[in-house]
Amino acid sequence: MKTYITVQGDMWDSIAHRQMGSTDYTDILMNANPTQSKLETYLFSAGVMLVIPDIPQKISSKLPPWKQVSR
Repeated sequence: MKTYITVQGDMWDSIAHRQMGSTDYTDILMNANPTQSKLETYLFSAGVMLVIPDIPQKISSKLPPWKQVSR
């Protein structure tokens, strides 16, 4: 895990894209920062510290479920 300090105008999806590589991780980012997400913050001011969680490893769907190993 790492932290990120927002700049004026940051949004959840733009932070997820820049810091985690995809807007697909927006929910994970919001869940890692419950204080901010409960405030229903959508447009950040400068200086808010957020936790950037580790990106979950994807499991290959080519293997049958009993052979898939989560990492």
